[in-house]
Amino acid sequence: QVQLVESGGGLVQAGGSLRLSCAVSGNIFRINAMGWYRQAPGKQRELVARITSGGITNYADSVKGRFTISISRDNAKKMVYLQMNSLKPEDTAVYYCNAPAWSFDWGQGTQVTVSP
Repeated sequence: QVQLVESGGGLVQAGGSLRLSCAVSGNIFRINAMGWYRQAPGKQRELVARITSGGITNYADSVKGRFTISISRDNAKKMVYLQMNSLKPEDTAVYYCNAPAWSFDWGQGTQVTVSP
């Protein structure tokens, strides 16, 4: 079992920044990559950033150059971060973390709202 808890969302003006956090606990030893996803109203959930245990990152074109994913591990918990800069109204969505290769049960997500 793996538990995912996202936090750090909020309301920010366009051009602002937010840092999202994801606490990953449970049987995390088999996880070799983590990702941040988002789902905007009326749209499908999409993967926006991915990082491997070795630190290799990939980004969706829509966030490249603005978002940075990072990862850390402390004992039995893994933390995944998403630094979001130069936010745009189209970044408004609920953000989730998960392991792309495993698709564990989704957490509650964290709402990011960017005002014009």
